[in-house]
Amino acid sequence: MGDARRYLPLPSPFPMKRGGKLHGARVAYETWGTLNAARDNAVLVLTGLSPSAHMTSCEEDPSPGWWQEMAGPGKAIDTTRWYVICVNSLGSDKGSTCPASIDPASGEPYRLGFPELALEDVANAAHAVVAHLGIARLACLIGCSMGGMSALAYMLLHPDSVRAHISVDTAPQAQPFAIAIRSLQREAIRLDPHWNEGRYDDASYPEIGMSIARKLGVITYRSAMEWNGRFARIRLDPEQREDEPFGREFQVESYLEGHARRFVRHFDPNSYLYLSRASDWFDIAEYGHGSVLEGLKRIRVERAMVIGVSTDILFPLQQQEQIAEGLQAAGAQVEFVALDSPQGHDAFLVDIDNYSRAIGGFLNRLTAPPSPTC
Repeated sequence: MGDARRYLPLPSPFPMKRGGKLHGARVAYETWGTLNAARDNAVLVLTGLSPSAHMTSCEEDPSPGWWQEMAGPGKAIDTTRWYVICVNSLGSDKGSTCPASIDPASGEPYRLGFPELALEDVANAAHAVVAHLGIARLACLIGCSMGGMSALAYMLLHPDSVRAHISVDTAPQAQPFAIAIRSLQREAIRLDPHWNEGRYDDASYPEIGMSIARKLGVITYRSAMEWNGRFARIRLDPEQREDEPFGREFQVESYLEGHARRFVRHFDPNSYLYLSRASDWFDIAEYGHGSVLEGLKRIRVERAMVIGVSTDILFPLQQQEQIAEGLQAAGAQVEFVALDSPQGHDAFLVDIDNYSRAIGGFLNRLTAPPSPTC
């Protein structure tokens, strides 16, 4: 497989919201479609915590992307019409500068010497990509999960830089349940003796901690309805069970183990810690004198669609309603879509038909001239 990523050197030094600076930093991104002459058909997608910039396949990298069925020629995010950009979050190890990157001051990986990361830093790095591409105003900004919080920060920090916004299963601030889960995930990593205060390597890696962190995450990404429907109390065949006290016995346990194995060693543990904590810290009420509504009212977009799922326990539907109300109070024409998908928070990655219908319909109602695909 090829590599379709591009890399933008960020301004050096690159100041961070919570103090500290990065020197010689970069951010990875991919693009699809063609930017038209007016430069007004650009759509930016900001991702959840762990995805790369490879949202969908392309000629350079034909491997499936993390939102393969959502974006591409003729799909909901139609790359024959829109110039689509997906940015890998600053702090992620999928090509952008992160705790695993080399600190030019020491010649060693940053590890815990990486500055404290905020989602505002993620937003500013993404904006640097858009500015580098010569785009003054995005036709649409799409943010999913953590990327939805980064998108809110983007619009607050860069007023009038976005015409329309699609908010997907996100939140204007972290609530106690989400903070508690992420706290347990970080604790599992930090208590693994191989984490070693962030000084691990391939030979001594916090595999158990990362595995537990991923399992906790997967539990919250789906709903009890789906767990019951898919697994009930079905037990593994005797030959599949672990021959040890309290070992895996049920199919749902095996499912979680499979998810963990596919994730461990494919995402840097320190990056996980930094991005997780950045999600906890984000609070749009900081921009509204302690009020979420007042913070949202500072965002200026013409139109918005806010999508939420009734079964999402990590980013509850009430938080999507908050976002919709706030953007409407700010003067935007807002469409609110409440889905009953049984998949919970992960529905936007799984229930493609319903999400495509909503997202594609919204984008089709935006006016932008067609452009040839590339």
